[in-house]
Amino acid sequence: MAMYTCNMTTKLTRAPIFLNFVRHYTKRRVKWKDAQGNLEGMKFGAIKYFPRHPDYVDPPIKPSKVLLVTRVKPFAGNPWWEKEMLEQLGFINKKHANAPVIVKNTPEICAMLWKVKHLIKIVPIKLPDKLPTMDDLNGTYLHENGTFYVIPKVDSAREEAVEKFVNDPKKLNRDLIQDKLRFKWLQGRPM
Repeated sequence: MAMYTCNMTTKLTRAPIFLNFVRHYTKRRVKWKDAQGNLEGMKFGAIKYFPRHPDYVDPPIKPSKVLLVTRVKPFAGNPWWEKEMLEQLGFINKKHANAPVIVKNTPEICAMLWKVKHLIKIVPIKLPDKLPTMDDLNGTYLHENGTFYVIPKVDSAREEAVEKFVNDPKKLNRDLIQDKLRFKWLQGRPM
């Protein structure tokens, strides 16, 4: 530890200013060393990394098979190779064409996405655990947060109940009541 004193004066009054500051010299402490002094980090494939806490465990990750890619910056003002990369990914060079594109999660596609990462937004698509067959399927919906919803077919008993309700002559709906009351009013009968 070294202590320094600095004498300075102000420009206007030429009054002396005394500044004391302390500089601490410490050795850099490396946390991830074994008994022999060798660095030991956590291995992830060919990569060795050092987490913040020694007992830190990464959560299990199941990568998505497909990605939802949305363009957030325009084509204009970017170099030709980035425009070409966006066109290869499936984006159209139009002013208001912000339609999202669905791409496979492969190393080749990820390398292309990495080159234009500042122009796009990438969201992994979460598929349901059990994908439906064509017999069970009524429709699908892909939310902007990447959740893929499956709309199942309606039961036949429920369809019949809805159809019976719609075609029921005793049902009171607004249009029917309005027509009947108007007809009575025009005939001059009391309601």
